[in-house]
Amino acid sequence: MLPLPLATWIARLGGFYLLLGVVFAVPFAFRWVNRIDPVAARGTLGFRLLIVPGSVLLWPLVISRVLRGTTAPPVERSAHRDGTP
Repeated sequence: MLPLPLATWIARLGGFYLLLGVVFAVPFAFRWVNRIDPVAARGTLGFRLLIVPGSVLLWPLVISRVLRGTTAPPVERSAHRDGTP
């Protein structure tokens, strides 16, 4: 069983992480998503609301993608595409 001060510290740390995620996710969903996916520029309000929860939880990964800028679409790598049996 965790001591109360440690449990309180962990809960506050988790809350701070989520707060930073919300602060990042809202501008990301409505402005910055276009930097990493040009097709998202035509995204509807529903699409933007759907990506908010994921970007709240994964904000450290998503912010690194935003800072790198637009990337080319991923290329599928498989035996079928490579032409090998």
